[in-house]
Amino acid sequence: MKAENIEKSLLEGLAKNDRRAVETIYKENYNMVQALVVNNNGSADDAKDIFQEAMIVLYQKVLSGSFELHCQIKTYVYSVSRRLWLKKLAQQQKFMLVESEEEGIAVEEDVEDHEQKDLEFYMMERALGNLGEPCKSLLEAFYLQKRNMQEIASSFGYTNSDNAKNQKYKCLIRLKKLFFAQNKLDLNNG
Repeated sequence: MKAENIEKSLLEGLAKNDRRAVETIYKENYNMVQALVVNNNGSADDAKDIFQEAMIVLYQKVLSGSFELHCQIKTYVYSVSRRLWLKKLAQQQKFMLVESEEEGIAVEEDVEDHEQKDLEFYMMERALGNLGEPCKSLLEAFYLQKRNMQEIASSFGYTNSDNAKNQKYKCLIRLKKLFFAQNKLDLNNG
């Protein structure tokens, strides 16, 4: 079954209060929401509350009958949870509130920019997840682990650092193609 069809059937199941659909959505999304909340001044209980509220929002949208999901359920749940958590932080005054209206607009723009960057990061992470080996590990070794080309060449079995560099370049091209193909698909579905 295609990923789109699986997501569609999960939403249909949610609308019918199907226990398996609800559990699947929970299992696939709760840890992400918990990490978001706990890493941003929240507790595990806060995460449960935020996730529950996000699920209610999703449930109500699905029941409305006019709801069309233009992204993955995961993206939607994350986005709703993030907005709910920012709102709760603002209410608790743990979030720095700005007094002047001009600065308030700038903060709102920053939040939107941050949300856009989060979405782009998520899309890149998804493309990287679909990249496959050895490209995924090679790019992670270079960009995340900050290993030099000589180290990469020896650990990945390339004859020299130039060959490793050449492979890294090919992997980047593949990642770029995947990223844009995926996101073009997301945009066309949206």
